[in-house]
Amino acid sequence: MTVWFTSDPHVGHRLVAAKRGFASVTDHDAAVLASITDRVRKDDQVWWLGDLTVGNPSAALALIAQVPGEHHLIAGNHDHCHPRHRDAHTWQRTYLDVFTSVAATARRRIAVPDGPTTHTRVDLLLSHYPYATGDGHADHLDHDGNPQVRDRQWRLPDEGAWLLHGHTHLADQRVHLNTAGVLRQLHVGWDAWRRPVSLAEVTAILASVPPL
Repeated sequence: MTVWFTSDPHVGHRLVAAKRGFASVTDHDAAVLASITDRVRKDDQVWWLGDLTVGNPSAALALIAQVPGEHHLIAGNHDHCHPRHRDAHTWQRTYLDVFTSVAATARRRIAVPDGPTTHTRVDLLLSHYPYATGDGHADHLDHDGNPQVRDRQWRLPDEGAWLLHGHTHLADQRVHLNTAGVLRQLHVGWDAWRRPVSLAEVTAILASVPPL
């Protein structure tokens, strides 16, 4: 079994499709779906870190239902089941028709190599949102390129743990570290990778960064 992570497919979202360089929403959605179905197999597990679409999720859920494997959703701000929405609880059953689990955040414990034959157990946090840095690192930028730290109340506090996130739509940012070696964030969004990211790739990235 391979574990995969991805975020921000934004199915049917005309504005995002255009920003990603696609001539139409149809072309965009087909490319996003193909990038996932080309890799994921029936015994695999996929963690979607939010923002499946904007508006009614029916079309996005129908496409995701075509993808093999076991699917888990970490809801994003555009997903109706995210607790930032007052009626989130009424949408849970709709999303659970496709996803094995639906949550706002999650924690996984993974083995990261720290030597030729040894490894360390590391807690890996999953959230749609990055940590709230406010300095342009892993933040959602406004139209002028300035960092927007929106929805602070839904962001996990930075206590030094590695965080997998989406939300930013920044194609040039994957791993985020400041000079103190904290803010250990890995952006797994579609804009940065144009495909899902495997747990093996995540583990290799974590292993390449010195421990605190």
